[in-house]
Amino acid sequence: MPSHRIVIVDDHPLFRGALSQAINAAFQGAEIVECGSLDELVTKLETDADTDLVLLDLSMPGVRGLSGLLYLRTQHPGVPVVVVSATDDIGTIRRCIDFGASGFVPKSEPVDRIRAAVRAVLDGEIWMPPGIDLSGTADHETSDLIARLSTLTPQQVRVLLMLGEGLLNKQIAFKLGVSEATIKAHVSAILQKLAVDSRTQAVIAIGKLDPANWQKSIG
Repeated sequence: MPSHRIVIVDDHPLFRGALSQAINAAFQGAEIVECGSLDELVTKLETDADTDLVLLDLSMPGVRGLSGLLYLRTQHPGVPVVVVSATDDIGTIRRCIDFGASGFVPKSEPVDRIRAAVRAVLDGEIWMPPGIDLSGTADHETSDLIARLSTLTPQQVRVLLMLGEGLLNKQIAFKLGVSEATIKAHVSAILQKLAVDSRTQAVIAIGKLDPANWQKSIG
């Protein structure tokens, strides 16, 4: 049996391969699984949820910033997630940790530090780049959004992410294998929990999970 099962999620094959080799060299016997999209990761976890760690890129097709992290934290709360991203300003790092990431590793970090981050999180710690101080003033708007999003069920999160992709109720129903009436019920619950009046406002809310819409620093 492998000592650890680690899943790498990144849409760049060269980076996935390099990261896989780096981790494999430091964790003998580990099973390294590579995924090129969030959908592929979802399928892998539904097939075998016995995963010790997910290394997740923020920028991939079908993922808007923290939406992938949000989905993982609601659907698989027992699986630690480390964000590995080229977007590494303090605002992004804070939001990732606030959303439940167990660590944040900039893609610019040297191999030894990436390995140290993986080892620390596997040991139950939270890992951030040296010198990062998150004790400043919190982003209250984001904190409120996080609190509201945390009330959504895993299925409601999936529906919300699909709303953010511009899918219609019937398209979402087809993808999830449920009735359109079920999706309408989910949408109504989402609007109520997010305290918004329309699908458009819900999509705007999910857009706030995208780093492109954030200020580069907080307080």
